Amino acid sequence: MKVNKRGIVAAGAIAIVSTLTLAGCSTGTSNDDTSGSDDSSALVVWVDAERVDALQGAADAYEEKTGVKVQLTGKSVDDMKDDFIQQVPTGKGPDIVMGAHDWLGELSTNGVVAPIELGDSSEDYLPVALQAATYDGTVYMLPYAVENIAVLRNADLVPAPATSFDDMISKGKFVVEQGTEGNPYHLYPFQTAFGAPVFGSDDTGSYDSTDLQLGSEGGFAFADWLGAQGAAGVLNTDVDGEIAKQQFLDGTAAFWLTGPWNVGAATDAGINVAIDPIPSPTGETASPFAGVKGFFVSAESKNKVAANDFLVNYIGTEDVQLELFKAGNVLPALTAAADTAAADPIIAGFQAVGADAVPMPAIPAMGAVWQYWGVAEAAIINGEDPATTWQKLVDDVTAAIK
Repeated sequence: MKVNKRGIVAAGAIAIVSTLTLAGCSTGTSNDDTSGSDDSSALVVWVDAERVDALQGAADAYEEKTGVKVQLTGKSVDDMKDDFIQQVPTGKGPDIVMGAHDWLGELSTNGVVAPIELGDSSEDYLPVALQAATYDGTVYMLPYAVENIAVLRNADLVPAPATSFDDMISKGKFVVEQGTEGNPYHLYPFQTAFGAPVFGSDDTGSYDSTDLQLGSEGGFAFADWLGAQGAAGVLNTDVDGEIAKQQFLDGTAAFWLTGPWNVGAATDAGINVAIDPIPSPTGETASPFAGVKGFFVSAESKNKVAANDFLVNYIGTEDVQLELFKAGNVLPALTAAADTAAADPIIAGFQAVGADAVPMPAIPAMGAVWQYWGVAEAAIINGEDPATTWQKLVDDVTAAIK
């Protein structure tokens, strides 16, 4: 996907911040916990409760530099998006909220987020992070972390990476989370290797809901492949996340397709873990989804310039992104910070695979895809006719989108 970049002179933003310091504007006008601040001059930031400490240094530095207080409010990630959408139109809620890029479709549809001006710093981010932060050609998120799956290999069982999917299967047992309703997130790299993304892109580089690619020739070829892997026992809907994990931890499986969130369990179990590219079943690149985390500015914030300045010039620095990395062990979105974090070979492995990743679609139409996608894949793995089942998937999604 191609990204349209928007520019602004950062120095101008800083100058305006000085004015805002005197004006003392803020979205937070209530003294209850919906606003997050008792100080009407504060820049209110909702963050994952586990990331507050990682951001405190940036908040303190910003206040010292500009005089604008940054109040960090720890929130549960389970409630943050819905609370934000509900409170912004009322004039309550934060100036800035931490969240995931796949919130963007819903946030944009509800009109609760404002564009962010990255200026020249747009070149400083990993391409997939910038793609994910962009919606309909406009940047709405300051990215701080990129997460994708890769193949964990037990290097004691299999010393060298597989060169292809078939080569991997010949070297040792492979496990991937499925379950009775399937798991298309984990199978997406194989689907893309057949040239079948979910959606095409429009001229802004954004996903186009009118260009459903599931029904392409590659989609049906992927469905045939799924059926063959199910028949061979390579893919199995009886294998859920816990079973896949246990088979890798006990040495039954040599290869596990999963994310960085499971690396700790493997290393704690004493496994010599290597991170490999996802082996392709076709020879074409197997591109996983990337999930990108970042910060959004409220559309109703009266501190938009200060919020933009804080995000771009403080959160968007190597030191702060590395602090966030230490808090979550997820690859930083800023290239310099990502390269520093990649001194760890595990992180370097995920970064290498992530170079081929594509942002998970954030458009509202993606909800219709999730509704039917996994169930159809599970049915094919379990022996249903691939062509008929995949065509029904395409028809169901098309009808749901319309």
